[in-house]
Amino acid sequence: MFSYWEQESFFHYDYIVVGSGIVGLSVAIELQERFPNKSVLILERGIFPTGASTKNAGFACMGSLTELLDDAVHMPIEAVLQLFEDRKRGLEILRNRLGDEAIGYEDTGSYELIREEALPQLDALEEMNRLLFPINGKPTFSLAPEKIQSFGFNSNEVKTLVRSEVEGALHTGKMMQQLLKLALSRGIMLRTGTMVNQFEESTSGVCLEVEGGTLSEQHTLRCNHLFICTNAFTRQLLPDVDVRPGRGQVLITEPIPQLPFKGIFHLEQGYYYFREIAGRVLFGGGRNLDFEGETTTAFELNMHIQNELEEKLKRIILPSIPDIKIANRWAGIMAFGPHKRPIVDRFGERVFGVFRLGGMGVALGSLVAKQVVALNED
Repeated sequence: MFSYWEQESFFHYDYIVVGSGIVGLSVAIELQERFPNKSVLILERGIFPTGASTKNAGFACMGSLTELLDDAVHMPIEAVLQLFEDRKRGLEILRNRLGDEAIGYEDTGSYELIREEALPQLDALEEMNRLLFPINGKPTFSLAPEKIQSFGFNSNEVKTLVRSEVEGALHTGKMMQQLLKLALSRGIMLRTGTMVNQFEESTSGVCLEVEGGTLSEQHTLRCNHLFICTNAFTRQLLPDVDVRPGRGQVLITEPIPQLPFKGIFHLEQGYYYFREIAGRVLFGGGRNLDFEGETTTAFELNMHIQNELEEKLKRIILPSIPDIKIANRWAGIMAFGPHKRPIVDRFGERVFGVFRLGGMGVALGSLVAKQVVALNED
């Protein structure tokens, strides 16, 4: 039973955004900027977003050399280059909107560890530089074998390093806090602990059946336009979309005295990634070891992959550091499809969606938010 005041003030909005991750918050901010006199509500099923937005490694997600070369096997090279440019544009929007200091952004560049089996791919380095030059205005990749020893990597395993000039690192928690603060400062409303069970579109608007919060029963919210930004969990609302969840395993060490490297690093076509943060090593990936098992939305540890991460950490990355202690382990849920292009589309006259970010939400989130809001103006 709801009061007159509740029915007047809390049940109808101009725009409702489902999902408060990077994309959901960015969509809400875009809507408020374009339509400042309209009401915007974000619905989040958790106490904070728990898919990938708060669980990623804090990379800018521009991609390593071997990752881009692998993309070119599955996509036309024109699509690979466009996706790279979109990442660059999206990252610029994010940084300009929030400020580098506020999100802990650093233009670190990155290094990719090249093992024996990947050496033939170096033949394509100069051609990839040529293709990317119109986007970056400078050579993107270069060899840096001299860094292997100073970084302390196992030289029997790592044959050379590829330096990227366009990668960066940020603090994921600070980024999400800043997006949230910006949204709330603009008058955007956020309701956490609220599950959207289903929605129905009509000529007069969209009705959402929701439950949660202090209200145990299901109740109905209404909006003029709905934006679905639930990434790996989108099929709960749009069962026919081609979205496959992909779980990512991560661990972080205790602080390591005199850690021999800083910055961010890739390994094996981007399936592994690690970085230094606060004197620790954050190491994630390994989804390629068990694609079937990691195609899930369950937030659980895959100890086979976790053990492989720990073994690679000790054997390849820090072979000379004894007694490495693991402080924490976790898993995040990304979304993938048959190719890496995200889905930005309308699913009715009043229903829009943007999801399937392919692990590139940091880079792409701000741009695809602009694109999906623009669909509302068509």
